[in-house]
Parts: sequence; C-alpha cells; structure tokens
Amino acid sequence: MKKILFLFCLFLLGFTRLSAGEKTPLIYKINIKQEIGTTTWHHLQNGLHFAEKEGADYIILDMNTYGGYVMEADSMRTAILNCKIPVYVFINNNAASAGALISIACDKIFMRNSANIGAATVVDGMGERAPDKYQSYMRALIRSTAESHGKDTIIENGATVIKWKRDPAIAEAMVDERVKVAILPDTTKVLTMTATEAISVGYCDGIAENISEIAVKYIGLQKYDLKSYNPTAFDYIKDFLTNGIVQSLLIMIIVGGIYIEMKTPGVGLPIAVAITAALLYFTPLYMDGYAQNWEIVIFVLGLILIAFEIFVIPGFGVAGISGIILAATGLFLSLVGNVDFSFEGVSNDEALKSLITVVVGIFMSFILIIFLISRVGKEGSVFRNIALTSDQEGFISVPEEQKHFIGKTGYAATVLRPSGKIVIDDNYYDAVANRGFIEQNKPVKVVKYENSQLYVIEIKERTDA
Repeated sequence: MKKILFLFCLFLLGFTRLSAGEKTPLIYKINIKQEIGTTTWHHLQNGLHFAEKEGADYIILDMNTYGGYVMEADSMRTAILNCKIPVYVFINNNAASAGALISIACDKIFMRNSANIGAATVVDGMGERAPDKYQSYMRALIRSTAESHGKDTIIENGATVIKWKRDPAIAEAMVDERVKVAILPDTTKVLTMTATEAISVGYCDGIAENISEIAVKYIGLQKYDLKSYNPTAFDYIKDFLTNGIVQSLLIMIIVGGIYIEMKTPGVGLPIAVAITAALLYFTPLYMDGYAQNWEIVIFVLGLILIAFEIFVIPGFGVAGISGIILAATGLFLSLVGNVDFSFEGVSNDEALKSLITVVVGIFMSFILIIFLISRVGKEGSVFRNIALTSDQEGFISVPEEQKHFIGKTGYAATVLRPSGKIVIDDNYYDAVANRGFIEQNKPVKVVKYENSQLYVIEIKERTDA
C-alpha cells in the first residue's frame, strides 16, 4: 500500500511539473502604420525590447505605410536583422519605399490579398527622384538586406540548384527601373508587386487576411497568446521632442534666452525659458542613449566660455570662439549615436540631418535676437516696456546732467550683470559695469558717460604696506 501511494505521489509530482513547464506560445504584435521616421523607429525599438523581456516566441509587424526616411528605415531593418526572436511582417495593404526595405529584413513576409510591396526609389522633400548617389546607396542597402537571408539548395528537373531565398535583383528592381527581372513582365517603372506576384518570386510566404490566420495556417499554432505594443503618452511626448523641427526650435530658444538674459539685469524669465528648453532638448536624447554625460558637459562648458568672454574679457577672441564651437559640438554630438567620438555605424544621412538641425536652430536664434532687438521700445510692441523710449511725456530716459557724474562714487543697488542699478547721493540710476560683474552693495565709481549711459567700476579696498 505504501509503495502504491509513493508511486502515485511521484506520478502526481511529475505531472504537476510537466504541466507547469508547458508554455503557451506568445505572439507580440507591433504596429507600423505611420510614415517611417523617428516615431516608428522608437515604437519598433521599444516593441522589440518588451517582446524579448516578456519571452515572446514570435514578433509580427502589422504594416501599412507608404514609406518615409531612409535613415530611420535603415535603423529599423538593422534592429530586425539583429533580433534573436523570429520577426514576421504582415503587410496590411501597403509596404512602399522604406516599408519595403523593412519588410525584406523580416524572416517571413505575409500579405493581405490586396496588398502591395515595392517602389523604393529615394526621393527628395519635393517628391522628386534624388540624385543617383542616393539611389546607389539604397540599391546596395536593399540588395544586402535580401542577401542576408542566404540561399537554399533545391532540386529542379533532377539537378541540384542553389538559389537565393530572396533574389537580390528583385529587391534592387524596387529601387532602379533599369534592373530587369526575367520572371516578371518587362517594365519601365520601378518594381511594385502584388501578393500573388510576390509569392511567385519568393517575396511572400503566404496570403492571409489577419494575424490569426497567419498564426494558425502558416505558423501552425492552434493555441497562442497575442500581445500588442501600445505606446504610452510619454512615448508620444518623447517622439514629439525628438522631431528635427522641434529640436531646432529648442536650440533657438536656448541660444535666444541666454542672449536676452545676458543683456538684462537680474535673473529672470529668459534664463528660466532657456534652461527649460535645454532640459527638453537633452532629456529624451539622454534617455535614448544618444546624449552622453560628457556631451552635455561640453555644451555647458561652451556656455561658460561664452559668458566669460562677454563679461570678463574685453573684445571677442579665443574664449568666445571656443565657447561657440563647444556649445554647437555638444548639441550636435547629442543627436548622433557615437561612442566616445567613435562614429562607426553612424550613417552620413544621420550625421547630415543632425548637423542641419543644429545649424538651422542657431540660425533661427540669430533671427529671433535681431527681431527682439528691433521690437524693443517700439509703440504697440509686447517688448515696449523692456527699454525706455525717448518720448516719455517730455522726459528723456537719462538726464543730461549725469555726464557730470564722472568721478563720483556710490554703491550697487542691484547686481550689475553688466547692467543694473546704482545709488549716488541717495538717488537711483541705471548703470553698466565697465568690466566683469559687480555684486550688490559693492562700492562703485563712475568712470564714463557714453550713449546716455553711466559706466562704473568696483572700488577695490586697498591695504597699506
């Protein structure tokens, strides 16, 4: 009896472990239904990460796109090729241009009966065909993606034949109409295939109307779990902040805010806006692994050198030029995925896009500064009260008798950075530090009167030897 009970317990324990070890296959779905760009790249990146974290057995990209940017498409196809989990794509109507490149990178391609794939010619911002050097790069990129799937050894008419799983020439024909593919009708246009045509040349592994049909009919799963990657509100905010146009605007606000703060006394709204813009610029890049600590330090060091040049060193020389170069370099390096100045894997397109973003942002900041300067004191302008005008009911901004103040002493009523307020004979006057900053309550001496403005220096205490 004891032996039977012991055997029953062993059986029950083994059955329990066997049942616990059974795992329902998990399919992880990632939607690609927008223009290929920063947003879709981030969504794919996050989706692949969570799929691996949750132990997914298969990843299916639910695709319906007319294309987008080559740089992001290249990053997406590289991530797919390097993914350890099998990645399939379900072309839910369209996989054009950059979408075709991403689809070819997947392990298997499934298409809706009405779907199309192809038309991967590179075009410019106006929709016109780009120069041949860009087409050449795209031809090599899409051809190498097709070649990455390797070859099959098959028997045809009794002979052993080695064939590409995905013929690179067909992929290249999607970019260049000069590439002719014998198996398809001759055409003077770049190649775009229907689902039936794609099956005939090995570019489609099956026609299905939904993911469930793919799972049951082609993967062979009768039971499975399906999860989808759903971007959060934070993801959409980060995607917005990493848009090239938004980044240029943030650079404009950073530079413009710092300049205005340097030209006004005290610490106020302009520097707060500039700091906020800098945080919005660097934070998403830092979280994505683009902006490194040392790149942010380079940017801050550049700003310190610029401030040092403006307030401490007369004229404009090495410190100012070095500061501008360092600040711009910090902004630029934060946009490209370099590792300690190693640009291996950084494409020319990525570097060029980052450079344009920074240059456009700095250029717009100069435009903003010129505009603000032109509006200061103007009638009806929101900046009218920033400066005093000459027409103040018969009074001028600085009394002419102030030119006789040269040599007089007083003290700083506010911090002079370099502008501020001073007190002479118990009266308050606007003044500018002739060099450097002057702290509040420090004794000052008027040394110059120029352009209706008092210029002062700090009176240093001297000790007798």
